[in-house]
Amino acid sequence: MSEPFPRAAVALPDPAVADVADLTAAVCDIPSVSGEEGALADAIAAALAPYDHLEVLRDGDAVVARTNLGRDQRVVVAGHIDTVPVKDNLPTWRRTTADGTEELWGRGATDMKGGVAVALHLAAALTAPRWDVTWVFYDHEEVHADLNGLGRLVRVHPEWVTGDLAILGEPTAAGIEGGCNGTLRADVRLTGRTAHSARGWRGENAVHRAGEVLARLSTYQPREVEVDGLVYREGLNAVGIRGGIASNMIPDECVVTVNYRFAPSRSPHEAERHVREVFDGYEVTVTDLAGGARPGLDHPLVAGFVSAVTAVTGGAPGPKYGWTDVARFAELGVPAVNFGPGDPMLAHADDERVPVDQIRVCADALRGWLA
Repeated sequence: MSEPFPRAAVALPDPAVADVADLTAAVCDIPSVSGEEGALADAIAAALAPYDHLEVLRDGDAVVARTNLGRDQRVVVAGHIDTVPVKDNLPTWRRTTADGTEELWGRGATDMKGGVAVALHLAAALTAPRWDVTWVFYDHEEVHADLNGLGRLVRVHPEWVTGDLAILGEPTAAGIEGGCNGTLRADVRLTGRTAHSARGWRGENAVHRAGEVLARLSTYQPREVEVDGLVYREGLNAVGIRGGIASNMIPDECVVTVNYRFAPSRSPHEAERHVREVFDGYEVTVTDLAGGARPGLDHPLVAGFVSAVTAVTGGAPGPKYGWTDVARFAELGVPAVNFGPGDPMLAHADDERVPVDQIRVCADALRGWLA
């Protein structure tokens, strides 16, 4: 065990014995909007520090707890502790739906403090897992990628987060979603010549020239790509357009912002080359680019995890169409999957909520596989 951490200002219940749904509520009830994760990080570190089977480490508001049992393989279980801003949805409360489903409501319940609570509970309760386990609780996921706490750990302490398989507790409705698509954003710039709109023939309208760019997008046929047994759907879409100087002037510039979601079999370099080919003849500036992550379902450790979880939850694994931090593990050569409670469609919603049974199912499935 590492040197003791100071007592947290707000304490969590003993994670080893607490009901995981109650623990989720307690984790949610410590507000941790991005940039304000300190109180929750303190509470997590203080809650795990007493356990002799864990080495507890900290970098900023990222807390890492790991076993060092000499096992031949290591599993990394990670989750971000920050949320988007609170909007009259804390403290948490519970409701029962008409069909008898008990739900926990409140900011973070879906994204992703249910997954965090599952990890916190199992980190304390599993004193002798079949593999060594690294539990990662990190900050700043909901803001600019440069601030991401997991990214910081990858850069500064890569040895803290390496392993043979990574599991990210993002909401997947208690199913497995393997890897993730990559994402690219680019500005397609069109130029013209300004003039008074009363004498429009003297100018060249850059906004009108955007028609060809939009036409290429409207006829674009996205691919469906099989990667390690999962079919990823790609997409290339306009997500913004801007242009114009004043209501009586012909615009001399127009910018169409596009977003390309690409299968993890395609590298970031290949994705950029593809977008430039689609918009050949136009000025293209890439403003954001992050590669995807292969699910690695053919890896024996991944296959064993999938088999154990699906035996409890039912249903086959699917692809993650959006980008998640599993891609950061891919940079380290670690196969990674998403697995956690909550409907991802409710992430960031004012009515964010998670079925209590999903929290318990995820905890039981992960415990059964690790133990």
